[in-house]
Amino acid sequence: MRTVTVVGASLAGLATARALRAEGFDGRIVVVGDEEHAPYDRPPLSKEFLSGALSTEDLALTTPEDAELAADWRLGHRAVALDTAERTVVLDDGERIATDGVVLATGARARALPGPVPAGVHTLRTLDDAVALRSELVPGARMIVVGAGFIGSEIASTAAGLGVEVDVVEAATVPLERPLGAEMGRVCAGLHAAAGVRLHTGCGVAEIVGSPRVRAVRLTDGRELPADVVVVGIGAIPNVEWLEGSGVTLDDGVVTDAQGATSTPGVVAVGDCANAHRGYTGSMLRLEHWTNAVQQPVGAVAALFGRVHTPAPHHEVPYFWSDQYGRRIQFAGHRTPGCRVEVLEGDPAEADFLAQYVDPSGTPVAVLGVDRPRSFGRMRRRLGRRPAATH
Repeated sequence: MRTVTVVGASLAGLATARALRAEGFDGRIVVVGDEEHAPYDRPPLSKEFLSGALSTEDLALTTPEDAELAADWRLGHRAVALDTAERTVVLDDGERIATDGVVLATGARARALPGPVPAGVHTLRTLDDAVALRSELVPGARMIVVGAGFIGSEIASTAAGLGVEVDVVEAATVPLERPLGAEMGRVCAGLHAAAGVRLHTGCGVAEIVGSPRVRAVRLTDGRELPADVVVVGIGAIPNVEWLEGSGVTLDDGVVTDAQGATSTPGVVAVGDCANAHRGYTGSMLRLEHWTNAVQQPVGAVAALFGRVHTPAPHHEVPYFWSDQYGRRIQFAGHRTPGCRVEVLEGDPAEADFLAQYVDPSGTPVAVLGVDRPRSFGRMRRRLGRRPAATH
């Protein structure tokens, strides 16, 4: 193998280039990215960058040592096809990159509301998105956030801290109900309330009102909320349409085994676009989290060269964190139906606690910590030592 093409130039793509060199690969590395920007850190976009605490330069992921990667960066170009028969990646300008191995790291894009989008309606996924949104967050502005998941809640938190008047609309009964469950979702609802953010649950968006600029959001229950700016945070869609017809199996992303190998020899997938088999859950799972984008490329690169990579036990445990209203929320594991929550330390009413999720068999399967980093870390490592799921 003399050439490896990495399609995607964000965190997972950069981690892949580093892993290739760490694995001893001394051939050509081509990294294709549809943004003009060099790899940058995305988590601060909804927090420190949006608030103005960090600059564009502060987001840079590359270091002086990365010059030793000697990678051929093709930024500002989008891959439009993968010709597996010819071992070629086709770019939007017509260039065909002949390659021996391919790493799919195309990530995901923000899901949008249907219909026309007037000025003042934003999603937040890229640096350019964050720059556009940041200019609208002025004290006294009225902002509607659609979706109380991680990205929506973080944006609401940042905006409230800037003096923006914030309403959050969420279709579920509580924020973060899917990953955390109703009981802990109510704790997160309390964080919004304590900061003066109005939370509207159990309803969706019927219409964005206004043209050429948004002036309100009409809800499915008939209410109309005035708005100067709207942010849509309703999930993400994996960027895999360009792979249709390539022979690579697709199902909510690129389907891979536990190491990242796809159905096509010489092609692996990593990061937000990879729907991988997870030993911890015994099922397929697509993770859109920073930690996964760093760890997964190591195993995928090993698989590309026909080698077996055994990660540290706690790396097998899905993990994410979120910063909201001055609190650090950490979660590891996977909540399953029928779980009960046991508080181990602190008090959820004070938003300072450690809790574990226990499945019906009595097995701890997940841990949630709010401002409890040390005890959370211990519990996360303990989860990593449990036997892999077999279902």
